[in-house]
Amino acid sequence: MSFGLDLNLGLSSLGQNDNVYDVIIIGGGPAGASAAIYAARAELRTLVLDKGLTAGALGITGKISNYPGVPGPVTGAELVAIMRQQAESFGATFLTDKVVGVDLTSEPKMVMAGTSTFYARALILATGSMGRTQVVPGEMELLGRGVSYCATCDGAFFRDQDVAVVGNNDEALEEALFLTKFVRHLYLIVPTPELKAQPALIAAVQQQPKIEVRLGTRLRAVAGADRVSGVRVKPRHGAEEVLPVSGAFVYLQGGLPITDYLMAQLETTAEGCLSVDREMQTAIPGVFAVGDLLCTHVKQAVIAAADGVIAAIAADKQIHGREKLQMDWR
Repeated sequence: MSFGLDLNLGLSSLGQNDNVYDVIIIGGGPAGASAAIYAARAELRTLVLDKGLTAGALGITGKISNYPGVPGPVTGAELVAIMRQQAESFGATFLTDKVVGVDLTSEPKMVMAGTSTFYARALILATGSMGRTQVVPGEMELLGRGVSYCATCDGAFFRDQDVAVVGNNDEALEEALFLTKFVRHLYLIVPTPELKAQPALIAAVQQQPKIEVRLGTRLRAVAGADRVSGVRVKPRHGAEEVLPVSGAFVYLQGGLPITDYLMAQLETTAEGCLSVDREMQTAIPGVFAVGDLLCTHVKQAVIAAADGVIAAIAADKQIHGREKLQMDWR
């Protein structure tokens, strides 16, 4: 696989590049945040790339009372924030960004995000299972011709145009706010009666004059022949209508493991899941997968967190060339 770069780079040849890490974790939910705690505690230079506090399954959970050691009830976003603060206290860096591709065979591994390209000796995949199983009519046909899943990547192409953003979590609102740098008018299509994002993001969206929020409205189809010309939407208590836009940025969620950024470099099961060994390592050395990407256990935050811990310890073992896991970390 080639991305127009010399990928046969060692960490030494990259020098003191700020984008080079020992461990990069993709996903900042309970699995990713727990991995970050243990990786950073082991003095590994650790970066977590994540789409936002409410982008994952735990982040949108309204009440949790059974997480060990955390008296509830707390919201999922609050619990994730506690984990992240602990990881940051050990030196981990969290960056809100969308990963759009990876090269798992290069040394170091390469991670392409919306804002930059990053390199790491080990990768921990913790992107969860909020991927969509179905798309709306016109979405795939017009992908790359007005339909996008990354405003950071494509926003500049829509300067002085009208666009729609579809979604209701941190990721959708952050992308909408980013797009206001370029677009003339933005419809925020929210399928639920209320926004499910951090209060600060909601306030920022409500105060942005370019953004028109449409609550309780579902995306039915993306219209257009060669390019997007509009989105067909259905309000909960109203008739269908077509909003004239030239861009549609879709951030809806489902229950499928999120692996599109892997670009088929790892095999998946019929259910779309990844396979790992006892140390959470995939078929590619130095690449680990945890949490709901595995589909092998009960979907609970504490179990995903345990996966992350094992992967971080295994990554430390791999980086330092140890034969056994070092299990006495405190």
